[in-house]
Amino acid sequence: MDSQDLHPAVEAAAEDIASMEIRGAAAIAATAAAALREQAEASDAETPEAFRAQLLGAARRLHETRPTAVSLPNAIRYVVRRMEGDTVPALRESVVESTTAFEARLERAQSELGRVGANRLQDGDTIMTHCHSTDALACVEAAVEQGKELSAFVKETRPRQQGHITARALAELGVSVTLIVDNAARRYLDDADHVLVGADSIAADGSVINKIGTSGLAVNARERGVPVVVAAQTIKLHPETLTGHTVEIETRDEREVVDDETRAGIGDVAVANPAFDVTPPRYVDAIVTESGQFPPESVVTLMRELFGEEHRDPWLNAGEL
Repeated sequence: MDSQDLHPAVEAAAEDIASMEIRGAAAIAATAAAALREQAEASDAETPEAFRAQLLGAARRLHETRPTAVSLPNAIRYVVRRMEGDTVPALRESVVESTTAFEARLERAQSELGRVGANRLQDGDTIMTHCHSTDALACVEAAVEQGKELSAFVKETRPRQQGHITARALAELGVSVTLIVDNAARRYLDDADHVLVGADSIAADGSVINKIGTSGLAVNARERGVPVVVAAQTIKLHPETLTGHTVEIETRDEREVVDDETRAGIGDVAVANPAFDVTPPRYVDAIVTESGQFPPESVVTLMRELFGEEHRDPWLNAGEL
């Protein structure tokens, strides 16, 4: 497909997702769905085949931006698999309807997840966070709305310091926030009642793929006896892992770690910048979703209920539609 057939909104969304201007699984999913709707509404395709090709091309462009953020392909699957019709107007209508339904589902999911997660938090509890997760924030927001007073140790989460976003959001909710450097987490775990994090994706065995540093925090928390709670909408479940697929760990630009001038001063060294790590299920106490709270080993049952035993990526091959 020629790139000029892509609506500018698709290219803009792809660039924003890739650069992390758009971050957070729900935000990524919503952005992708909205871009597909704009592609459908603006399509000048004269045949159903041409329309499908444009939508699949847009889906492929969006999918290639963030290989680890599983909410992105899950959003694309939701929309593309519901694309149906024998005419361009019918196909367009089906895409618009499915994206609208998906956005409504996303909006409900986070509030429902928040109510489930809030049940784990008691008045006076202190949480420790890592990176930035709107799902984790939803749990705190629901608890605050219930009248619970909470405090938080917020890890700054280098190299992009997403913890600053979390600190600001928690403070706005009325939570007492202490921002700490990543290396101070172990020191303050004794004063925490829960570690509360989000997830970019969750594998069938209950492993949690999240911002680099999550696994180390979970190991330290287990040693200290602090429960680790993962808040994640079901759009973050990774259906490919049902068939043994290994989750790809994204490596980001080394300039996030050290700029060119500083690196030149250091000398000829390699720089590694993995964006995520994998936390084994034995270090996770509970996974909170909009469908309820689950021990990690039970996630596979939920995944099968939602996605079945097999999966396909329908935007890769028009013949599958």
